[in-house]
Amino acid sequence: MDFQKIRKEYENRGIAPSQLAADPLVQLKAWYEEAQENCPGRWFEANAMALATTDLAGHVTLRWVLLKGITDEGIQFFTNYESTKGKQLEANPRAAVAIHWPYLGRQVRIEGATGKTTREISEEYFHLRPRGAQLSALASRQSAMVESREQLEQARAALERQHKGQPIPLPEFWGGYLLRPDRFEFWQGREDRLHDRIVYTREESNWSLARLSP
Repeated sequence: MDFQKIRKEYENRGIAPSQLAADPLVQLKAWYEEAQENCPGRWFEANAMALATTDLAGHVTLRWVLLKGITDEGIQFFTNYESTKGKQLEANPRAAVAIHWPYLGRQVRIEGATGKTTREISEEYFHLRPRGAQLSALASRQSAMVESREQLEQARAALERQHKGQPIPLPEFWGGYLLRPDRFEFWQGREDRLHDRIVYTREESNWSLARLSP
């Protein structure tokens, strides 16, 4: 495969600071709604985002998670607190995410500090999930070694029998995070790779906007 010949041209529609909301969370909602409305199919998850975390030794890990809320304070996602990401966020709460909507030629990068959501928020979201997903969350010790697929399925089946006809309890090791941003970057692809990059940085209670070179 000749990677040097792989090339995509972006549409020539741009963005300027004057076109964006003063609050980047408001702008994120607007871009997300547009991405959802124009989503090319059920196979593409418009709320998927790459989450980067690191431990105190500088070891960085990256994975895809799902954006599950945009509030006035930041963005929410849910996971196993005992997973690699959970352990790294416990050691170093700083994190970064990237959201990519290739069919719009857009990316958003977000950086900030994370903290666990309230137990009530975790409970509410957990019980909105399909029952099968709840059982899987309870059965899985995410990131831990497992002997086989069969062992996972047996653990899940045992929990299904145990809680038959009853609500699935929220595991103590599972819940939400809120990432409180202090930096956003909105990226719009442009022709000839002369892309638009608008960065928001927090200054006390306000946000400042600036254009970055592509």
